[in-house]
Amino acid sequence: MMSVKFVEPDVAHTGTCPGMCPDKERDERQRQKRLHKFEILEGTVRDRLPRANPHRIVKEYARPAAGKEAAQLCELRPAHVLLKTVHYLVNEIVPRHVEPWAEVYDYVFDRLRSVRQDMTIQKVSGPIAVTILEKTLRFLLCASYWLCEEPIQVFDPKMNDVHAQECFSLLLANYSDGNYKNEVEFQALAILYNLGSVKALQYALLLPHHTRDSPDMKLAFAMNQALAEGNYVRCLRLIRRLSFLQSCAIYRHIEQFRHDLLRVFNYGYSSRNCRYPLQRLANLLGMDSVSSAAELCQRHNLEVTDNAVCFQKSCYREPSPGPKQQELGLVSRKQGNRTKSSIIHGH
Repeated sequence: MMSVKFVEPDVAHTGTCPGMCPDKERDERQRQKRLHKFEILEGTVRDRLPRANPHRIVKEYARPAAGKEAAQLCELRPAHVLLKTVHYLVNEIVPRHVEPWAEVYDYVFDRLRSVRQDMTIQKVSGPIAVTILEKTLRFLLCASYWLCEEPIQVFDPKMNDVHAQECFSLLLANYSDGNYKNEVEFQALAILYNLGSVKALQYALLLPHHTRDSPDMKLAFAMNQALAEGNYVRCLRLIRRLSFLQSCAIYRHIEQFRHDLLRVFNYGYSSRNCRYPLQRLANLLGMDSVSSAAELCQRHNLEVTDNAVCFQKSCYREPSPGPKQQELGLVSRKQGNRTKSSIIHGH
């Protein structure tokens, strides 16, 4: 994770824009027909120049460019407006189900990026910054799971990861200057998301005792220890004890745990006459079905017959990347009946 130095806010750069989008940008995007469909005023969609709904248009992210004028104060949203914008995105846009959720994600991702851009320019810190970053991280971590089956053209997990790491760095930096009720939750999430990272673990071990000794942190440390020991069965068992958000954070590591477990088993049980029960293997892998376990074994070039797998050193091979799958048992069922918005709000 990146290391970010905590900086006191500079009141001289506090923005004055009262709405979620500056008037100048609204007029410009309206004139250039660059309004997103979520922002168009009802009844003007078919007009030659659709108009913006002033209560729904949100400032978009603008990439910094050489020679570009610095943002004026009237174009920067102060901290309370930024928080209002985040609440609008989470409450009104995230729950949309008419469009594919990948489209919703793209819009919210861009607008949250714009919020962080305004925060950075104004050097916003403290409680409001923490609240914004926590909600943004929940959005990014959950999205990495909710969109896991989408092709790279629709959802780019690497880009999502870059922004999640940036948010973790900013959030942990803010935690260093105050006491926040959700700190333990996000310190543990940082370890789980960066499982196996020596840098992340070293940072966590320097935290105060009351943080390190919390149940969430102990579970995150146990995951790290199991991984360090090469105990992939224990890694997969511990995932069952994680919350939905924690499971989303560690989701990207699950496939590697399974590959490593099969590699270890193939070495330990290698025999032409030995047959390992496929149902038991599926349970150890934390897979939702025997057929999924069989498919994974076959991707490793292992023979599957009569609901059993034959491990042989000479046959084993590392598989090419396969399609991502929703993990019902390890992740999805933990969401229960909670909505996307409630999860992002931390409810």
